[in-house]
Amino acid sequence: MQPCNHHFARVRSLLASTGTEPYLLQRFRLTAPRPPPPTCPLSTSSTSLRAGPTSSASTSPTHCSRSISTSGARYSSSRRWTDRQRGDQFARAAKVQGLKSRAAFKLLQINDRYRLFKPGMTVVDLGFAPGSWSQVAIDLTRPRGRVLGVDLIPVQPPKGVSTIQGDFLSPYVQGEIKSFLKDPDRGRLRRPPLIFDTPDGPLDHQTAVLDDAEKGYLERESQIAAAAAAEEAEAQEQEQEEQHRDKCVDVVLSDMLMNTSGNAFRDHAGSMDLCRAALQFSYETLKVGGHFVCKFYQGAEDKALEKSLKAMFHKVHREKPESSRSQSKEAYFVGVKRLAKVDRDAVFAGP
Repeated sequence: MQPCNHHFARVRSLLASTGTEPYLLQRFRLTAPRPPPPTCPLSTSSTSLRAGPTSSASTSPTHCSRSISTSGARYSSSRRWTDRQRGDQFARAAKVQGLKSRAAFKLLQINDRYRLFKPGMTVVDLGFAPGSWSQVAIDLTRPRGRVLGVDLIPVQPPKGVSTIQGDFLSPYVQGEIKSFLKDPDRGRLRRPPLIFDTPDGPLDHQTAVLDDAEKGYLERESQIAAAAAAEEAEAQEQEQEEQHRDKCVDVVLSDMLMNTSGNAFRDHAGSMDLCRAALQFSYETLKVGGHFVCKFYQGAEDKALEKSLKAMFHKVHREKPESSRSQSKEAYFVGVKRLAKVDRDAVFAGP
């Protein structure tokens, strides 16, 4: 039963001094009709509403709540990723040290164990973006090393790294890579001149004449014999290089990965295809004694890939570096020292 107006006025005047008037008014207002619900600013499309004569974009609570929950889920996922990065010691260390990404520590940890890199090496980095592996490789092969990065994504490479943008699986792109590698000086820092001319002739020639004058006959004969042996060894080396002129790479790195679909079998199969393509490239370009590192998603087919690698390399290792997140399915195969004689059929035999 609603209170009459004069009774309401009397009660209000009696309780005004007690500070309870707002509370009383609140009680009385509960009996009044509630205002209509506010319109949802996220609901702008009538096509997402249920069909019916009472449906409208401004009063559908179902559509409004769904839009808000979707936005909240995206924000929550982004926040979790940010929090994980902030709490990741390798992500923090990469930022402090000026590395392109935390992935650099994976290659550094693999190299600490197997000593893959030496100064002057030629390295091909497949799927190099954003460039952290190339950054490590160019640093470990200085001063005369060269690193060629290949990726479909256009990326600013680290200083000193050469790049080819394109799909590695394309025969045209692989031809461009091999053309780049054929020139042994392409992509390297220029060597400073070591011989200085003087008015009396080249400085190294003058030094040689003075040395010969001070040496005896027997010593000069031994030097001639040593020079002849060196020339013969050089001729044999050139002959071997002629036989393997296309095999000029010391290390092949493959951090290639297809866009993940969330389907474990599909992602594993895609990674196996990329690993085999990288292995095929390594068979054609990797020197005897060269090394191979490839990332893969663990699954049923990785044992067959491991068997192929064992037919081509002296040692094959599975690695899960400390900097690789434990929840990730990724792992790495490391092929150490390519064998001199490799049976192609054994390497590329079917599973």
